[in-house]
Amino acid sequence: MLKTYQKYIIKNFFSKFFLLTLIFLSLIIILSSLEEISFTKDTNTSVFLPYFLTLINAPITLFEIFPFIFLLATQFMFYDLFRKDELSLLKINGLNNYSIIKILFLIAILIGVFNVTFFYHVASNMKFYYSEVKNSLSDDNKFLAMVTKSGLWIKDETNGKKLIIKSKNIKDNLIINTVISEFDNNFQLIRVIQSEKIDIKKNDWIVYNPIITNNNSSIIKKEKILLKTNFNYEKINNIFSNVSTLDFLKLFRLKKDFEDLGYSTSEILIHLLKLFTTPIIYSILTIISSILMINTSKSTPLFYHISLGFFVSVIIYYIMFFFSSLAISGGIPIIMSYLFPIMFLSIISIMGLVSIHDK
Repeated sequence: MLKTYQKYIIKNFFSKFFLLTLIFLSLIIILSSLEEISFTKDTNTSVFLPYFLTLINAPITLFEIFPFIFLLATQFMFYDLFRKDELSLLKINGLNNYSIIKILFLIAILIGVFNVTFFYHVASNMKFYYSEVKNSLSDDNKFLAMVTKSGLWIKDETNGKKLIIKSKNIKDNLIINTVISEFDNNFQLIRVIQSEKIDIKKNDWIVYNPIITNNNSSIIKKEKILLKTNFNYEKINNIFSNVSTLDFLKLFRLKKDFEDLGYSTSEILIHLLKLFTTPIIYSILTIISSILMINTSKSTPLFYHISLGFFVSVIIYYIMFFFSSLAISGGIPIIMSYLFPIMFLSIISIMGLVSIHDK
């Protein structure tokens, strides 16, 4: 059974948390709607489409900034306790700083588990639908790249021809064991190109030792040929890097397909690590925010606290981004990309908790 002071702290924190969530959600909707209006202004679509796109894209953006909402919500809660001099009253009744932080820590863990288990599942599926709608309106709709159990598939159109490309494997800038079917605009087969190795670093692919089949006759070319496409390695990599559109089931399925294809799974693994460590990140940020507030003078203006919160948020964001980038580039093991920042922030939290023992 929760005690009265516990109920009060929980209610106080949730009121600040939901208020900040609504404020950030409103900002996301306002800013995103301007972008969507600009995107759809030259399309023959409903006037309500930009706002619909904004609404279905907003949850995943909100999920990304939840850690900073936790940090700010904790600051606002402590500021409210300072302003009403309620923290002193709680201490007179035997409640210390550790007790308050413990309550906030548990709240952060519980919300983190809920966000990863339920909120992210809904938000990622909405983001996936958002991407599908945007793609249907984009000029790139005629281009398609996807990974299945059978390998990498690419649909392309160039120079009045349609290309259906199927590759068994991808390694660095090369696709391996590739079959390219070339059609005219009426989908009449023009030729089939087979190659063991194709360099896709640039849009003009270098096809090594191709076997070209045309009118039921095959020609083996020992030299290389150039094939103009709308794809290169970087573009293909960017298509598959939008992992925020995938829920857990789709992420694990795509990871398996990438492994079968020989394609790098680094970004998927990093995204999964991010999701699994989300409750821990929430709780650590809540502790850090509490420590900052307790160690700050109670007469400090609110603007100072907000500025400090944003400053700390930016630093933590760049720390996480730096280690993620190192993992993607192979500089450190993937698991360390989140373990290092968590260990670093945990050490800061522990040192901070020791410092507030007597406050």
